[in-house]
Amino acid sequence: MNESPSLHLPLLSASLSAGEPGRTDGKGRVSSLVQVQVQVQGNVQVGWARHLDEVRQAQRLRFDVFAAEMGARLSTTLPGHDIDLFDDYCEHLLVRDVTSQQVIGTYRVLTPAQAKRVGGTYSDNEFDLTRLRSLRPRMVELGRSCVHPDHRHGGVILALWGALADFMVRNQLDTMIGCASIPMLHNGVVSGDAAASIWQQLRQTHMAPIDFHVRPRLPLPVEQLDGSLLIEPPALIKGYLRLGARVLGAPAWDPDFNTADLPMLMRIADLPSRYRKHFLGA
Repeated sequence: MNESPSLHLPLLSASLSAGEPGRTDGKGRVSSLVQVQVQVQGNVQVGWARHLDEVRQAQRLRFDVFAAEMGARLSTTLPGHDIDLFDDYCEHLLVRDVTSQQVIGTYRVLTPAQAKRVGGTYSDNEFDLTRLRSLRPRMVELGRSCVHPDHRHGGVILALWGALADFMVRNQLDTMIGCASIPMLHNGVVSGDAAASIWQQLRQTHMAPIDFHVRPRLPLPVEQLDGSLLIEPPALIKGYLRLGARVLGAPAWDPDFNTADLPMLMRIADLPSRYRKHFLGA
């Protein structure tokens, strides 16, 4: 199997003394940077976590959104923080409010090399990804994306996506996968009917080629749900679709987060021209 390309982090003009930013060594220590540059866009700034305390800020935001707001049942080693075994192996992307310096948006990114070290991706736990084997050497997993409720506007998401696109190109990576969540309570619909309806819509219009289809390990029982509702997908999923993302298969049910998770794939080559120009200047 081909070795993964060496990593060059976007927005960071630095050489790494050991490891990469935002990733701990398994004992809670995070590698340091020689020099750091943070990109400011309007009233937000975006950059990669450099120290454990910055990772903790992302984990607190995740807890506030997933547990306090959405009702997820999180098994965590630190109260008030969303922490799992993948965090130590991921890069953590942060968006801050320029004035308050509060972390208001985050993603975590699992690179091919780190996926090998941890034994797979988070998505492997929810789906059989056998058909994606050929993509793995240049494939990253995106996860734990969230934005503070007071800042859910286009600026934060665009800042995150711009940094992710830069990361992919700089590191010669071309594919992103992840689980896009649909809450059981969505647009006033309390059940899996919303998720089943969104799946029935997207399977007609946004499916990936059959060569890349995956199967959920714990399927949402869509056959037992009302999939005929006219309901829009969550904003983040709509954004992914505008960027050229494709759905890989039927949704899985995540009982801990009480969501239906759609497996999605996005490739740099599939970015529409207007977004390529916006994010990559190409």
